[in-house]
Amino acid sequence: MIKRSEIPAIQKEAAILISRAGIVLRPEEVGQIAVADFGLSQVRVFGAQILTWVETQRYGAKVIALFPNQILPEHWHPPVGEDPGKEETIRVAWGVLYLYVEGPETVKEGFIPKGKEGMFTARHEIRMLAGDQYTFAPGAKHWFLAGKEGVVLYSFSSVVRDALDGFTDPEIVRITRIQED
Repeated sequence: MIKRSEIPAIQKEAAILISRAGIVLRPEEVGQIAVADFGLSQVRVFGAQILTWVETQRYGAKVIALFPNQILPEHWHPPVGEDPGKEETIRVAWGVLYLYVEGPETVKEGFIPKGKEGMFTARHEIRMLAGDQYTFAPGAKHWFLAGKEGVVLYSFSSVVRDALDGFTDPEIVRITRIQED
């Protein structure tokens, strides 16, 4: 849970990271950056700052800013009815991203927080720099860890159903709850 009074400062900090990537935001877009803490109330450890540019029934385009060493937890995009699930391509715009996917365990530069080892089963590490991109098939488990300076990436996907994403950690709540203060 995040306090409403904390959100503007987090949005502003995310906007600064986004500007480092050379991405120009209109002033009103700063206030449209969604702050996700995944229900873990540790936004600096587990979180993401997401600006959605386009979200239709057919496709989505977003920019995601992760603060230094911030983790976007392990998740996948499940099938819905006859649809096999969201297909997503990410592309790093600025910074270093450690992407973890299923495959042989190669965690070298990243880390898994103590007490959460069982919540991160995809352990094939891919170090990504600006210009690198990766496409996830529907249903593929993956998670992100920002480098020491943070990271900014684009996300392009088929139909967006973020509220239906599956998470390995049963404590995760995808829709951010905001505490009034």
